Amino acid sequence: MNGKKQAIRKAFETGKGILRLAPAWVPRAFCIPGRRIKLHPDDYYALGGKRGGIDERWLASTTFAENGPETPEYEGISHVVTADGLIPLTDAVEELGAELLGERIWNEYHAWPVYSKFFDNLGPLPHHIHHDDAHAALVGLKGKPESYYFPEQLNNHGGHFPFTFFGLEPGTTKEQVKEALINFTKGDNKITNLSKAYRLEPGTGWDVPPGVLHAPGSLCTYEPQVASDVYAMYQSLVDDQIISEELLWKNTPQDKIGDFDYLLDVIDWELNLDPEFVKNRFMRPLDAEPREEMVNNGYIDQWICYRSKAVSAKKLTVLPGETATITDEAAYGFIMM
Repeated sequence: MNGKKQAIRKAFETGKGILRLAPAWVPRAFCIPGRRIKLHPDDYYALGGKRGGIDERWLASTTFAENGPETPEYEGISHVVTADGLIPLTDAVEELGAELLGERIWNEYHAWPVYSKFFDNLGPLPHHIHHDDAHAALVGLKGKPESYYFPEQLNNHGGHFPFTFFGLEPGTTKEQVKEALINFTKGDNKITNLSKAYRLEPGTGWDVPPGVLHAPGSLCTYEPQVASDVYAMYQSLVDDQIISEELLWKNTPQDKIGDFDYLLDVIDWELNLDPEFVKNRFMRPLDAEPREEMVNNGYIDQWICYRSKAVSAKKLTVLPGETATITDEAAYGFIMM
């Protein structure tokens, strides 16, 4: 057994099945950090102005951040803290397999298939889309279902625009959306005129399936998702910042670049035009067990992301002066605040 494998196994045994992970900081060139993710104030632009401010922290991640040709090899990937230094979580998953993830997850995926992040922007993000499995497979990637939760602990301010555009107004036509996409390079393509913005509330969340257009607002957001960074930007101007046309065609097959009908095909029209979008996508926390029983046992365990079939998340509160033992059915990433 080589030194790296020994270090991984020693960390796993010492932690009794728990691996401690170093923070994985990720910049986005088109974003301005909201400064709520507990990074030192001097470090938000530590990677240089060209790479952009650090506005994301990825948690329990084996996913590479798709940040263009200058992206370092392990950007976005969590590293295990061992006695011999930091080791990529990808190596630990490969070495430990079912010992770490359990037989069910390992046998189905032979990988750690999800991760989560905090994304933290001072302003809104562009109206954009994540491809489903079929469209992502055309460029060798996986589709990206995701969910949002807005932690009370990380939202001491709301940023410049605590509202998110979701989907398209019922009655919107493909011709209207295609016109907006064709106008992408002409300044503001005004695609959010075809959508609706919802006010964001700390302590709540939203489910965002692949194919749903969304322009996340400026609350600091916890986001569990499938292990993929596939997306395309459909809005050309946001918060007075021009979005590169390159991002409109991001993760589009080479032979489809310039084909606006392909961009329309990526959209899940049924989900985007759903007249009951709030009823079907909005989430308030749900108690995992009867409230009185949990309080008597010293904790409150709640589902905060639960509408997606691909990813989920809980919030556990241990009450003052109490201890609690919680048993869950799968491996998971965990962050304490």
